[in-house]
Formats: sequence, C-alpha cells, structure tokens
Amino acid sequence: MQLQMTEEQGLIVELVRRFVREEILPLEMNLDPDADKLDEPDEVRLKEMTREMGLYGLGIPQEYGGPDLDMVTMTLIAIEMSQHRAGLYVPCYGVFGGAGLAQLFEANDDQKERYLLPTLRGEKSGFFGLTEPSGGSDPARAIQTKAIKDGDNWVINGGKIFISGADQADYGLVFARTSPEKGRGGVTCFIVDTDTPGFHVRRVVHTLRSARYATELQFDNMRIPQKNILGEVNKGFAIANDRLSRQRIPYSAGCIGVAVKAHEMALEYAGVRETFGAALSSRQAVQWMLVDNEIDIQQARWATLEAASLADRGEPFRKQAAMAKLIASEGASRVVDRCIQIYGGYGVTKDFPFERWYREMRIRRIGEGPSEVQRHIIARDILGQSLR
Repeated sequence: MQLQMTEEQGLIVELVRRFVREEILPLEMNLDPDADKLDEPDEVRLKEMTREMGLYGLGIPQEYGGPDLDMVTMTLIAIEMSQHRAGLYVPCYGVFGGAGLAQLFEANDDQKERYLLPTLRGEKSGFFGLTEPSGGSDPARAIQTKAIKDGDNWVINGGKIFISGADQADYGLVFARTSPEKGRGGVTCFIVDTDTPGFHVRRVVHTLRSARYATELQFDNMRIPQKNILGEVNKGFAIANDRLSRQRIPYSAGCIGVAVKAHEMALEYAGVRETFGAALSSRQAVQWMLVDNEIDIQQARWATLEAASLADRGEPFRKQAAMAKLIASEGASRVVDRCIQIYGGYGVTKDFPFERWYREMRIRRIGEGPSEVQRHIIARDILGQSLR
C-alpha cells in the first residue's frame, strides 16, 4: 500500500495541524481540564473558520453539503484533530461538524426529511441504541428488547445501557428483536422519538470520563409506527454492522493522534529534564520507552491507513478495521502510560493532559468492540469462518 501523502493531502494535514496549534490549544489552556465544550462565541467563530477552510461537515456526503474527501484523507485529518487534551472523544470540540448518525443516510425520503436533514442543520440530535445489559460484545445475540407488530405500529419493550447522549437527544436508533428464531437475522432498527410515551431514561451511568456520561434506557409498551423502521424488517443488524466496521477507522485515528501528541511531549521533556546531572534522554531506560512509543505509533498508523485505503477502493476491510482498532487502542494506551512514567509525578497531575488521556484510553479498548472481539473477528476471517 502507498503510504505517501498526495500533495493535496499534505496541504490539508498542514492546514488542520496549524488550526489545532493556533486556535484549539490556546483556548484549551483556559478551560477546565475535563471540559468538552468551548465557550459559545469561540465555537461559533471556529465553525465559521472550518467552513471557510472547506472542511466543515466531515463524514457528510457531498450531496448533503459535506466536503468531498476519501477515507484516507479523513483518517489523516482525524489524526491531527485529536492532538489536544479533549481530542480523544471531542476532537477540536466539534467545530468541524460531523455526520451524526450516519445510518440515516440509508433512510427513505420521508425519514431523511424528518430526521437526517434537521440533524445536519443542527436542529436535532440523536443517539445510537444497540448495547443492552445482557451484553454488548455480541449485540445480535444479546439483544432482548422485543418489538411486536400491532396493526400499523410496533410495541417495544426492553432496555439499553451505555448509550451516550440519550437524555439530551430528540430521537434515537433503537435495535429490537422482531423475529426471535432468526438470531442476528431477526433484528430491526427503529427510529424512536424521545418524547414517545414509554421511553424512559432510567439513570445516568458515570464512567472514567468526567465530562461526558452514558445512560440506561427503558422501554415500556412504546408504540412506534411502521414508517419509523429504518431499512427493512429483520435487517437492522446489517445496518449497524457495516457502520460499526467503518467507524473503527476514525476511532483508531483518534487514538493515534493522542499517542503522537503524548510522544512529542515526552520527547521534548526528556531532552530538557535532568536527573543526576544528565538529561533523561541520555538514559537507556527512557530511550527504550521512546523507541517503543515510536513502534506502537507507526504500527497503528500503517494498520489504520491500510483499512482506510481498502474502504476507499471498495474492497472488504472488516478484518483490517478490526486490526486497526486493536493495534491503535492498545498501542496508544501503552504510549500514554510510558509518557506518564517519563514525566513522573507531573504526569498524573491535571497540569498536563496525560491523566485524561490515560482514563479515556482505557475506555477506548472497550468502545466500538473490545480487544477480545476484534481478535475474534480477525480469527474468524483468517480461518475462513463466518461470523454467525
């Protein structure tokens, strides 16, 4: 695979890198260490800047007003966007926009009018409701939420957990079992308005992330009209699965960006910090940590760009996306851990971003499918077995 950037990609990467350095980092210095939002005037100003750059709406198809960028270019951008304290989960504090629930691009015209277009205009927001208390690593089998047909409606009962943003959303995609005997082939995706009777946010689920949290949902005889089925009955898991594989690429890129920034900071610090009359960088133990950082970052970069390149060419990339997610999330975790060790006591203070990265990188090894599931996907692929 060709890893050398084109001239256009190089210009875009440098543009985003300068934006992070000159706009995001100075503002971030005055925010709470766990902040996930900019002050409104700054957010408005920076969104206007990204529009002028032609990069607002990353991930949105060109026909809906997004930039015409391939997956490799968006991956390179994602690596740059995440190189700041909040970058792992809120790259550039959202000022580049985004596609939101990308599954809605597969909706029918009526659904696009009611949900997709208002979302792209910033008038509505949604949540993705797949994971259940019975398990998240094998959602197709773990889904116990049931939908039963009743005339022109479906009656849904059940619950979801670890759902981000559901308490503030206007609607969500809820996956429910419509044909229990069909396994993963019996799951349907419903578009659910959060003001529907029977929709309840049971509780907020606090995690290692201080700024954002998940929710637990409960559905009690929630009636959803037939017209709110996304796609076809019993084919909802295919909608989720394709997007989950694709999402693992930018997810991996975010891990790489944080690792790159942490490594750069450690390299600089090791060159100026002296112990026992010599710079840390002269100590073999520190040199080896920095070398291992470099190896982890390069491996993750190659794996992620390979997956992106395959996706651009329309070739199967499920295995490569799983490899990228596995290598990037585990490798970046090791990089951040080593950088904390190099910084010593300062590394675990909120004066530096390492402690936030350390907490959030731990979640990263579980989100979008834990490391064990990625290994399972890879094993099934190389052994020539289907994922049934």
